[in-house]
Amino acid sequence: MLEAKVAALLDRLSFQMENKKMVVGVSGGPDSLALLHYLWVQKEKKNLSIVVAHVDHMFRGQESYEDALFVKDYCEQWGIPFEMARINVPGIIQETKKNSQVASRQARYEFFEKVMDKYNYNYLALGHHGDDQVETILMRLTRGSSGAARAGIPFTRPFGNGFVFRPFLSLTKAELAEYCQRQNLVPRIDPSNKKSIYSRNRFRNEVLPFLKAENQHVHEHFQRFSEEIQNDEILLQELTVQRMNKVMKIREKNAITIDIIPFLEMPISLQRRGIQLILNYLYKVIPVSLSALHIDHVQSLIRNHHPSGTLDLPNGLNVIRSYTLLSFQFERKETLPYSFELPGPGVIELPNGESIRMDIIDDKDTIEPKGNYALFPADRIKLPIEIRTRKMGDRMNLKGMSGTKKLKDIFIDSKVPVQDRDVWPVITDKNGCILWLPGIKKSAFEGINHSTSQYILLTYYK
Repeated sequence: MLEAKVAALLDRLSFQMENKKMVVGVSGGPDSLALLHYLWVQKEKKNLSIVVAHVDHMFRGQESYEDALFVKDYCEQWGIPFEMARINVPGIIQETKKNSQVASRQARYEFFEKVMDKYNYNYLALGHHGDDQVETILMRLTRGSSGAARAGIPFTRPFGNGFVFRPFLSLTKAELAEYCQRQNLVPRIDPSNKKSIYSRNRFRNEVLPFLKAENQHVHEHFQRFSEEIQNDEILLQELTVQRMNKVMKIREKNAITIDIIPFLEMPISLQRRGIQLILNYLYKVIPVSLSALHIDHVQSLIRNHHPSGTLDLPNGLNVIRSYTLLSFQFERKETLPYSFELPGPGVIELPNGESIRMDIIDDKDTIEPKGNYALFPADRIKLPIEIRTRKMGDRMNLKGMSGTKKLKDIFIDSKVPVQDRDVWPVITDKNGCILWLPGIKKSAFEGINHSTSQYILLTYYK
């Protein structure tokens, strides 16, 4: 019996139906009509408050409008509050180029949320059933989904200011059809459900019958699988967040950088979820084209013996490996070279928000520099000071070394990320002699000379 199976599912998932205020999504088909009837029968016993919401997506002209009128008439006969919307989804598809099923779902759920807000109800009941669950899991596995996505349709999840719940996930479509027949319900049938142009319909019409021939209870096993995956995922996600908080070096709205060494110390299962966590944060809405294969590529980049490399993900997200750092960032505007002069004391603000300050110190005994600084005898420096980006062939006479060294080699030895090298400040004197690479290396000109009383103090603020 339908009622017993639903009660068993609710009990197993510790879901209390009593005193719920809910919007019920009703298309007029067998699944949703059976759901409405079941909930309405439970109304007095469970103290339920029910409003029906129906969306005409306007794909089938008069036929789909008659579906709406059918649901409206049914609600009027039973005294059930009814809300409906006619949404020109074909027009939305033409304008946005979205997939028809994606556009329909978005339009439908947006209306459901509006109805929930209007009545101040915090639950949305939907008629997804066990066959839908099997189809969804198979489709996602076939598409390459990973993590919680493999679990298919959740029994309940947050939605708007409340929750969606689906009490029919332990039932088959045939059981719902039988319930409709037993209760003298005559639902509307959408002919598009038979068309094989939709991938779900191909799974429904070709794959599902084969599985049911092998085991008529296959939907129950898929539902158990779904619940186990979701429960395991909750624990794994908690562990992933804990570990990822320790490996993230930078976390911004459009960029995240992690330290590869502690990341590789995490179990593989947490590594994959850590990457997925980053993608979820940066994308906000995961692109349809993103799959488990992309996560494999990111892991290969991390494990590659080469210290640098890049990977392009969908929608302009770049993954950049630089030594022990891995950065996820959306395409940035090309960095332009810059050059600023400091003829005397003052501050230069750099394009990336950093700054260089210059001070003249007349008494070396009063020098108490703090932070990232360099100190030069004033009589050895030709003003103005220039602060610029690197140039081809730049060389520097390093403090404590004889001869000069290429800036390119200094950057490599200091493991400066490739994407930072073209914007790193290079400080020279009037003659182009490189005095300082802030935060990296000082030149042989830097330091206190006891025969000099006046000094130039440069300070770098990140």
